[in-house]
This record gives sequence, structure tokens and C-alpha cells, in this order.
Amino acid sequence: MAYVLGFITADGYVGVKRIRKDKSKQYFLDITSKDFSLLKKIKKIMGANQKIGIKYGGPNKKEKCYRLQIGYQEICKDLLKLGIRPKKSSTLNSIKIPEEYFPDFLRGFFDGDGSVYIYKVNGTPQIKAHIVSASFSFIKELNRLICKRLNIPEKTVHKEPGGNFSIYAIYFYIDDCEKLFQFMYGNNPVLYLPRKRRVFEKWKSIKRRHYIKQNYPSKIGWHLNQSYRLGSYSKIST
Repeated sequence: MAYVLGFITADGYVGVKRIRKDKSKQYFLDITSKDFSLLKKIKKIMGANQKIGIKYGGPNKKEKCYRLQIGYQEICKDLLKLGIRPKKSSTLNSIKIPEEYFPDFLRGFFDGDGSVYIYKVNGTPQIKAHIVSASFSFIKELNRLICKRLNIPEKTVHKEPGGNFSIYAIYFYIDDCEKLFQFMYGNNPVLYLPRKRRVFEKWKSIKRRHYIKQNYPSKIGWHLNQSYRLGSYSKIST
């Protein structure tokens, strides 16, 4: 359930419907994902019997997604107390998670609003992961908690263009990515997005041997020892 809460924090919201007869409020939970199989697992874990529908989003409304709407008032009210409110994107505050469940919460949030990919800098393979949020206060506190648990310096929170509102992001590279992977998947979880986990696992199979850090103008750059020849490699991204 910590994973589900993390995923809802990223790709879900609590909506409100007005009942015309008595003018009361009726809440519903909306969870959206591009991955039907993951949404199906979340539905099963939550004990929901609603059907998973299809919606189209993106700039041209052509991007196919799947949607699960749950009208259980008890669940919705619990989520409201936790801070999952209507129009939460930019107003989301930190959500208190018991320490032992934080890796699962983070993995859920990462599967919703995170990305990881392998690329090259000066011919050398690199791995980069980033997590985004429209709420500065949320991402700032999440950054603090992650870095504290990984025992690494806090990251810079970057502001990026996000259409009608600002997007804030934190980035992890190389060794920090390896720590992040171990932290999120080290307890052998059942719930996760396979395509994102596969990128981390692919990175483990890329042999980098000897490298020397250089002061490149980019944020990060690595140079392999001349005796090392890079084998076959293809970019993987999510």
C-alpha cells in the first residue's frame, strides 16, 4: 500500500462530484497510467471492482492511457487527510511515511513521476535518473529524505519549463543511481514497472572497468582508460 500511495501521489488525485439533490460532496479517486498491467495489479491490491477505462492525453490528446476511478468514500477521505487533494499538483506538501515503508513509497512515486536512461558522454556510457514534481515544497522534502537514506549530499532542485506550471526536478548519476536502485528494489518487491527496473539492471551488465573523472563543461563526464574498449551498446530510456 505504500507503493500504491506513492504512485497515487504521482499519477492520481482525489476529485469531487457535487450531488444535486442534497448539494453534498462525493469524492472519487482517479489513477492514471500508460501501463495497463500495473494498473490492474493496483486495482487488485486495493480490492476495487471498477473497470479500467481508456483516456487520451498529451498535447494532442492522442496519447493513450488507462484510468481507474474508485468511489470508496473511506479511501478518499483517508487520502485527503494524507494530503492527496483535488488539484494537488502544485500544492502538494510532504507526506509522512513510516521509515520502513519509504523505499516502497519512493518506488511507487518513481514509477509515476520518475525516469531512468542510459546514454553516452564522450563515448562513455552513463546512467541518469530523475524525479519530478510540480510542487517545490514536496520535491524539496523528498530530496532531503532520499539523500539522507542514501547517505549522499542533497541534490540541487532544478526548475524546468512545464507548460502551464513549473516543474521541479532532482537528478541522480552513476554511483548515486546504483544506490537508488538498491534502495528501491533491495527488498525484492512485487510491485514495480518492469521497463524501469530493466534499465537499472542493464546498467549493472555494462562493464566500465577503469575510468577517470574529468572536469567536462557538462554536469557530469567520464573518460575511459585507453586500454578499455567499449563493447556493443544501445540506448535504453523510459
